Amino acid sequence: MPRTALRICPLCEATCGLTLTIEGTAVTGARGDREDVFSHGFICPKGAAFGAVDSDPDRLRTPLVRRDGRLQEATWEEAYEAIAAAVPALVREYGAQSAGVVLGNPNVHTMAGALYPPLLLKALGTRNLFTASTLDQMPKHVSSGLLFGDPFAIPVPDLDRTDFLLLLGANPLESNGSLCTAPDFPGRLKALRARGGTLVVVDPRRTRTARLADRHLAPRPGSDALLLAALAHTLLAEKLAAPGVLEEQSEGLGELAAALGSFTPEAVAPACDLPADEIRVLARELAAAPTAAVYGRIGSCTVEYGTLASWLVDVLNILTGNLDRPGGVLFPLPATGSRPRPAGPGKGFALGRWHSRVSGHPEAKSELPITALAEEIETPGEGRIRALIAIAANPVLSAPDGRRLDAALAGLDFMVSIDPYLNETSRHAHVVLPPPPPSRSAHFDFAFNAFAVRNQARYTRSAVPLEAGLLDECEIHARLVLAVSGMHGSAGPADVDELAVQAMLARETADPHSPLHGRDPADLAGLLTGESGPERRLDLMLRLGPYGDQFGLAGADADAGADAGADAGADASVGDAAELSLERLLAHPHGIDLGPLRPRLPGVLRTRSGRIELLPDPIAAELPRLRAALADRPAALVLVGRRHLRSNNSWLHNVPALVGGSNRCTLQVHPEDASRLGLADGGRARVTAEGGSLDVPVEVTDAVRAGVVSLPHGWGHDRAGSRLSVASAQPGVNVNQLLDGTRLDPLSGTAVLNGFPVELAPLP
Repeated sequence: MPRTALRICPLCEATCGLTLTIEGTAVTGARGDREDVFSHGFICPKGAAFGAVDSDPDRLRTPLVRRDGRLQEATWEEAYEAIAAAVPALVREYGAQSAGVVLGNPNVHTMAGALYPPLLLKALGTRNLFTASTLDQMPKHVSSGLLFGDPFAIPVPDLDRTDFLLLLGANPLESNGSLCTAPDFPGRLKALRARGGTLVVVDPRRTRTARLADRHLAPRPGSDALLLAALAHTLLAEKLAAPGVLEEQSEGLGELAAALGSFTPEAVAPACDLPADEIRVLARELAAAPTAAVYGRIGSCTVEYGTLASWLVDVLNILTGNLDRPGGVLFPLPATGSRPRPAGPGKGFALGRWHSRVSGHPEAKSELPITALAEEIETPGEGRIRALIAIAANPVLSAPDGRRLDAALAGLDFMVSIDPYLNETSRHAHVVLPPPPPSRSAHFDFAFNAFAVRNQARYTRSAVPLEAGLLDECEIHARLVLAVSGMHGSAGPADVDELAVQAMLARETADPHSPLHGRDPADLAGLLTGESGPERRLDLMLRLGPYGDQFGLAGADADAGADAGADAGADASVGDAAELSLERLLAHPHGIDLGPLRPRLPGVLRTRSGRIELLPDPIAAELPRLRAALADRPAALVLVGRRHLRSNNSWLHNVPALVGGSNRCTLQVHPEDASRLGLADGGRARVTAEGGSLDVPVEVTDAVRAGVVSLPHGWGHDRAGSRLSVASAQPGVNVNQLLDGTRLDPLSGTAVLNGFPVELAPLP
């Protein structure tokens, strides 16, 4: 008989609750969980296809080990023995920096990806960390670090209470939101307009989100920072700035007007290709709105001035008094986040604490630009990367110049990949460790709850038991930590988790600000519950978090829990919110609502001054480069990417239900440009940039503005050796091959994936 089970969807950042229908061990259906305290039954096509993702016949079921140049099926023991024999030996011979780690986007969609990579990096001792962040949101981390002292202190728009929402480079009707975890983003935007609010979208494409807006501005791609600077200039010049209490909590406000003095609407209008009067009107509307939120995402991050644009987004929120204000933008307080501490100066945030070996790229948030990975493998000398561990990462498709990286990976001494597929990157591995299908894994959103538009906590255990021959994803990661640290065979995965528990409790009991100060870590560890090491770690993080029971000392910060519970839904109570633990979370399978976001300043600040630092030195030093852009002669034709609702970067292209329809790899061209260049709808064109050329099918549409063409990100499934039967039948082209990796936002090391010049020519 069919049964049902709950599962939080791991396929995008919306984190919707699902109700799965299961027959035997097969997921035969998925619908939205109407009782979920956060998503309330919302579901998108990706969630509806959960069963097809789960049962994809191309998913690897057993480890692969390279023997005689070929990847062959092996036992788990053989796979870990191969890793234990190779990686520690390479590190001993060539040093810790001979190892590198690449983390892909899917890591933040799993419990294992949140819990184990820090332990892996510590075991290796390497600084060579590359992640998808430098292809996506790193500018926001850097700007938040410089403004607030904490790169993870990212305020999110209060979607459900704002009166005015300004979106830049964001298309949440397709992406479901990003760095803004919000199930049913479309419904929330429609509710904003229904209550009389205003939605303004800034995007060079008339996206689905733009079509929903009250007003759509289509500037020249890459000009976001100039537009934002002009908005801030107008607020200051017309004395419309009203930071309110934020003025007392900030420094640098006086210097800001002078720093932005050159960016008048008239000065930026030619570069943005927007009328100066339209820019001025937008600034005045932003200032006049009862509450307002400015939100920028990937289109404003993956451009030449991505960090400046991200900084200016929050400068506008501060100047209008909407930072840390209901209806504006607020800092979430996730259940496993840090417990609120007394306000005061912190350690601050620094860039460039070390640099990459070959090109000298500065680190940001302990990461190096992923565009530097190929040269770090290719270039001989001390510190050359010889061993690489790639976890849920496919940089051959997602990073610029995949051909170069493809060749570099082939030259590694040893590579390990944790991946369910043999894809364009994992095909180079010497060992492939396949995680089980998502129905076989427990789920808690450590990462995305930190960006959620409402505080809540939800946990689902695996919906289907592990079959013989499969390992739990957390166990796969824990065994990898043991293998690279030389402990394979002498310790087990449970030991990895217990060491993590002990380390966390040792820090907590030694912290004079903690209510557990002076307690015995061993006694506290004995109070933890859970069926596994990962569950015990989750229990510990919940107990130590802002709503946790603190092992019976919840009163130490009871106001956080009480206020959270005051607005809780039917599936939670004030007591549950105030004394959160794994046991209480399991008692509420649809989640516990911890209430709307609340003001958190100044406690969230970790700057050295203990204040918001409005004009930090790295930003001030970058502004002259932005001023110089006012005189730049724009390229005749530039390219931008685009997202599809039924895919997520380079994954999900192997699921038949999610491929086809609008999810196609076409070059969108405006009718004027098509006519000028002799291109026909349904024909083909050659698009060329500094990284190479691609032959692509043409889609003539006025959804892009003139002077702009668009290719989607994540395609190019045409390399021999991968095992993606559906994706390889409709491979598309890899848009990132048009780039050679030299275009970067200098402050964050983020690749410029949008707004770069291209040339087009028709093909027969």
